Amino acid sequence: MNTLKQEALTAISNLPETADIDTIMYQLYVIEKVRKGRGAVQNGDTISVEALKRETESW
Repeated sequence: MNTLKQEALTAISNLPETADIDTIMYQLYVIEKVRKGRGAVQNGDTISVEALKRETESW
């Protein structure tokens, strides 16, 4: 897996030259959320689809 810095640099370099700071920050935010999600899966911190459905039905 790439380092966080490598992922950030790749994401930013793929943006158009006209990208504004909000677009750059959003890309970094997405990278953070994906990395946290992958970490949760690796640690087994997940729930089943059925449990999620039950949880959201009570809203």
